Amino acid sequence: MLIGCPKEIKPQEYRVGLTPHAAAEAIAHGHDVIVEMGAGEGSGFTDDAYRAIGAGVVDTADEVFARADMVVKVKEPQAVERAKLREGQVLFTYLHLAPDPDQTRDLIDSGATAIAYETVTDRDGRLPLLAPMSEVAGKLAPQVGAWTLQKANGGRGVLMGGVPGVGPAKVVVIGGGVVGTQAARVASGMGADVTVLDMSLPRLRQLDDMFRGEFKTSYSSKARTAELVAEADMVIGAVLIPGAAAPKLISRAELSEMKPGAALVDVAIDQGGCFETSKATTHQDPIYEVDGIMHYCVANMPGAVARTSTLALGNATLPYMLRLADLGWRAAMEADEGLLAGLNVHAGKLTNYAVGRALEIDVVSPSLAIKA
Repeated sequence: MLIGCPKEIKPQEYRVGLTPHAAAEAIAHGHDVIVEMGAGEGSGFTDDAYRAIGAGVVDTADEVFARADMVVKVKEPQAVERAKLREGQVLFTYLHLAPDPDQTRDLIDSGATAIAYETVTDRDGRLPLLAPMSEVAGKLAPQVGAWTLQKANGGRGVLMGGVPGVGPAKVVVIGGGVVGTQAARVASGMGADVTVLDMSLPRLRQLDDMFRGEFKTSYSSKARTAELVAEADMVIGAVLIPGAAAPKLISRAELSEMKPGAALVDVAIDQGGCFETSKATTHQDPIYEVDGIMHYCVANMPGAVARTSTLALGNATLPYMLRLADLGWRAAMEADEGLLAGLNVHAGKLTNYAVGRALEIDVVSPSLAIKA
């Protein structure tokens, strides 16, 4: 199989879908690899590093999309990239289709086979290709939230850890999954007063057992959430429904109950955001204000630490990429139900039920789609 990796073109996206180590593994398995010139520079990988392991370096993305049997990326294909996809080609990347009808329609019209990192599951039902970026985004969330809280940026001017005689920032993390756990760990490590909200009592017990009071936990009832949010200096939205649009957890009306200059960090923005007032921003212009509340809603947070993120993502995606290349995508999915769960679009049909519900598009079962 010919595997191709174009340079990411989303604003301030510095990650790359294929590291030289991953390319070397694919070549060792008997596959050919081409990489667009400069694709790895943002993550610290030179074109020569790819050439040294036997990959071809091509001048343009056009050549990658025209030649590759499988295109490996990081972020969802932008409109100009979607126009390059062709029938029978495999696209392996993050997609986040539920809040993006234009991308969904373009992928359906392309006839390509689109496999989303964020809906691939393992034997325990976890999301192994989303987890590393969730860990990065979770650890970044208190860091960028602390920056947002600085008065010069419009925030309350509150220091996360306080100082002797002055209390720390109050941080509320909504969601006790991978993102929320990492966010809580870092925020508490910065000295903040942290509470994690979740609707799963077993998960709250697990967090209490694991972290032994390092941060507080609370059941996420609507009333309790509103109470804690009103007291918070920072709220981190860390909820996820795999493949689906994120639920709206804080309404615009509730902003009036918050402290002026409080910070909202919406890590779920790739899935549409979990605050009613959220809209995607970029690293270049990351924050905005609504009703006195500062919003940080960068849609590719891990891109800020591109080298760490690229290496972590590459470690996770490599076994799946090799399986798709070695067996062919159809046989690989027949042998692995978790990989089959990653199939979102195939041959002009949508194959993910959560996306279908969000966008009101008819869905074909992925198990039937791979037999067509």
